[in-house]
Amino acid sequence: MATEDKNRATAAAILPLVGGAANVASIAHCMTRLRLGLHDRSLVDDEALKSLPAVMGVVEDDTYQIVLGPGTVARVTPEFEQLVEEAREAAPAPGPGGPAAVSADDMAAQGAAIKAQQKAKNATPFKLFLRKIANIFVPLIPALIGCGIIAGLNGLLVNLEWLPAVTPALAAMASGFMALIAVFVGYNTAKEFGGTPILGGAVAAIIVFPGVANIDAFGQTLSPGQGGVLGALGAAVLAVYVEKWCRRWVPEALDVLVTPTLTVLISGLVTIFGLMYVAGEISSAIGTFADWLLSNGGAGAGFVLGGLFLPLVMLGLHQALIPIHTTLIEQQGYTVLLPILAMAGAGQVGAAMAVYFRLPRNESIRRTIKSALPAGLLGVGEPLIYGVSLPLGRPFITACVGGAFGGGFVGLFNQLGDTVGSTAIGPSGWALFPLLDGNHGLGSTIAIYGAGLLVGYVAGFLATYFFGFSKDLLTEFNVSQEPAPSTIAATGGTTPSATPPSAGGPDTPDPGTDPAKTPAGV
Repeated sequence: MATEDKNRATAAAILPLVGGAANVASIAHCMTRLRLGLHDRSLVDDEALKSLPAVMGVVEDDTYQIVLGPGTVARVTPEFEQLVEEAREAAPAPGPGGPAAVSADDMAAQGAAIKAQQKAKNATPFKLFLRKIANIFVPLIPALIGCGIIAGLNGLLVNLEWLPAVTPALAAMASGFMALIAVFVGYNTAKEFGGTPILGGAVAAIIVFPGVANIDAFGQTLSPGQGGVLGALGAAVLAVYVEKWCRRWVPEALDVLVTPTLTVLISGLVTIFGLMYVAGEISSAIGTFADWLLSNGGAGAGFVLGGLFLPLVMLGLHQALIPIHTTLIEQQGYTVLLPILAMAGAGQVGAAMAVYFRLPRNESIRRTIKSALPAGLLGVGEPLIYGVSLPLGRPFITACVGGAFGGGFVGLFNQLGDTVGSTAIGPSGWALFPLLDGNHGLGSTIAIYGAGLLVGYVAGFLATYFFGFSKDLLTEFNVSQEPAPSTIAATGGTTPSATPPSAGGPDTPDPGTDPAKTPAGV
């Protein structure tokens, strides 16, 4: 009950700071963030929100995003929704002689104008497209994690020859979702692109139907699941466009019968006699290229991927990796890229430790580091990034250096034949241990990944300790000061005035720019 009271108190503290229930247009959450659609952005008190103990930061995107962290956000969101509903029910109706109420359309128009101004700088077509892709896959991350951990547990029991009567049931639990993941991808794709979700799922279901094994296309017999999530994505997008075309041309009296029939028929035929084959070839090429890249240049590839992941997150480009991770998991049972990308979080932790020792007099920053390190070790990097590395500037760069060395270490072992992979996307840091899998046994895989984290910690620490501070920066910040670390930018740091995009954790990660909901959340 104490935990429920705490979550409700957090929700109650947030609500007035975002303009109250009347200002909330929509409520959703991903793995780490409470995402709010707001009528009037100007009613939000950013600084007061960021000062709340439970709030790690805020991010301005197509929705207003309040970073609460994994676990917490899933518990606070229902409380917040209930408070909004209660406030709306309790709001008195305007009296006949009272002032005229502002209409929802007026508020929506005002909010839309403000949002348009805020989003204009980053709303490039490419980034908007990547955001849609992330929105499709991020909701699948909890199931991927749960099934991945069960798969790992089942593999351990099978290797130890324990509980043989239970392992078939565990195998079914772990594999059932992956067997039908194309259906979920199709459903989410149609929803995201403005179609009827169930029609997207229906067309994507063709891909996993066993009966496709009786069909020949392009001179070969199709196999159930061929094309995987990429085929499902393409099939559902096609279904959306066919459905929209039907809505324009089919008479309303016949719409309920003709539109769904034509949508499934046309999209289904194209999927069977085109998309399944093409997407299957692309999926195979992705798996082949990933294997070739790490087998022939694993150390170099790991160094580049581990070092560039945080900047990719800052630019929102990491979202392009989500379908690649999912395709690799679908094909091989695990993604070999995620453990390498997770090293970026290790470099961040090492850099934060170095900052702690280099600024012994700055109790404000040191308190932030001490409170944020446990989350950072578990792969949640928002507190360290918002409160430490980005405001200071150089430590963010040296954190990337730590991630590069950790990624190069893991990539080297992939090159030597010891594959290290993850059975799900989303977690990183220590939280990734239960999801690890590889080709040489669990013990070897865990040892390599753990050693990679250690390399990332040490490299991030040394790079930051020796190269993370100029003399002027040390003089400025190695003093006793009580202001919260979030004010560093105002006292000479390098952070821009706007809150930076998250580089901290699959679904990740909008999914907009949230790595904790997207692959290798750091």
